[in-house]
Amino acid sequence: MTGFGLVVVSNRGPFTLVSGPGGALEFRPAAGGMAPSLSGALAEDPMISGGGALWVAAARTEADRLHASGGAVTTGQDSLKLRMVAVTAEIGRAASEVIANGTLWFLHHGLFDHARRPRFDRVWHEAWEGYCQFNEAFADTIAEEAASGATVVVNDYHLALVGKYLAKRRPDLATAFFSHTSFCPPEDLAMMPDGPRLDLMESMSRFGACGFHTARWRDAFVRCASDAGVEAPATFVAPLGADPARLDEVAASEACRSRLERLEEELDGRTLLLRSDRVELSKNLIRGFLAFDELLEDSPQWRGRLVFLARVYSSRESLPEYLAYRTEVEHVVARVNERWGARGYTPVVLDLEDDFAATVAALRRYDMLLVNPIRDGLNLVAMEGPAVNERDGVLVLSREAGAYDDLADVAVGINPFDVTGTAAAMASGLSMSDAERRVRAAELRRRARSRIPAHWLAEVRNAAQVPGERDLHAWGRSGL
Repeated sequence: MTGFGLVVVSNRGPFTLVSGPGGALEFRPAAGGMAPSLSGALAEDPMISGGGALWVAAARTEADRLHASGGAVTTGQDSLKLRMVAVTAEIGRAASEVIANGTLWFLHHGLFDHARRPRFDRVWHEAWEGYCQFNEAFADTIAEEAASGATVVVNDYHLALVGKYLAKRRPDLATAFFSHTSFCPPEDLAMMPDGPRLDLMESMSRFGACGFHTARWRDAFVRCASDAGVEAPATFVAPLGADPARLDEVAASEACRSRLERLEEELDGRTLLLRSDRVELSKNLIRGFLAFDELLEDSPQWRGRLVFLARVYSSRESLPEYLAYRTEVEHVVARVNERWGARGYTPVVLDLEDDFAATVAALRRYDMLLVNPIRDGLNLVAMEGPAVNERDGVLVLSREAGAYDDLADVAVGINPFDVTGTAAAMASGLSMSDAERRVRAAELRRRARSRIPAHWLAEVRNAAQVPGERDLHAWGRSGL
């Protein structure tokens, strides 16, 4: 059997296909996050040079769908080809909006308002069937493209059911599933209807191994499997890490330089408190702004001197909860600015533009970085910021972020639900001595730059195995 020796699978791919002038196919890099980092790691991997790797992703644009039926396409990276999976709009919406983002994301991040949601009605159960069909379509494509004995790495909650379908079609494949999100405890997963919950855990157990960013999320998965009466597969822990080479390239660009100059002009010498996030419920934006409000109330010396720049971009606005959340964010920011603003001084600058060069410029310039999610699988910003910051910036970090497990001793830790505690942490960071800032920042930078996506990719490939052959692999970080 011919085919690809390594298949990487995710809902979003590293590129979006666009029909250019004259119908020519163009590849536009995806926004920041997992996919661009891993595509860079694949490009540099000597084991897969010469087109030996395939990325399978969902068709999202018209150009994606047009080329979905034509097999793998060359991406411009010699070592990587792309195959799009197209499903009907109805199946796509059910799988993504109702199940993946509307249910599993909420469960894994503890976001449900239990008095009102979740509601597992007829519409939800029909959507679950769509989620099954979505995952089966991916399994069919993987089975078609993978070489005999190939390694398959499946990413994230959108594709948690691929394991059961793929194991039936291609039992020869060495597979690994990696969850880039947190994983909920059994009492949260138990809210799912019994049948789908069992289906979810049994399907994940049909991967050769399941990986997580931290031991916390791995242990939660194992407990969920036990609670469902399912034997967990091999498990492992492998934090992703930032991509210093990509960040350095952007930081050195003319676009980043010009945006940094503009930012310096706008700050006019003021201290910069930064956050960089999606407008996402789990990111906890509102409590961050309320903590800043308390800081200015309790520490008047910072009024007029401290600017809170929130570089945040819209997310999942097809879900009503997200539209409502963005509106609430804007209202809270307006109240803080009305209370503390003055001529020539806007306390909170809410920037909704998705501009990575501008984000990197702000990461280079911050004096304090706030990362306060309710729960987060890792949070790459907590790594990316220290990797490029040039001002010995302080990191204020939620203990519910996966990154906290590695950075607790050099960040200023917070309970993300405690607004007053977050305000106190900000004040502590702002008053930190220059010597302590230098020591902490140097260690943050060292850790942020020491682990790159290629390390993650190598570890996940090493952990992948044929389902049922877990005893053949002894890997130091597996947790077996």
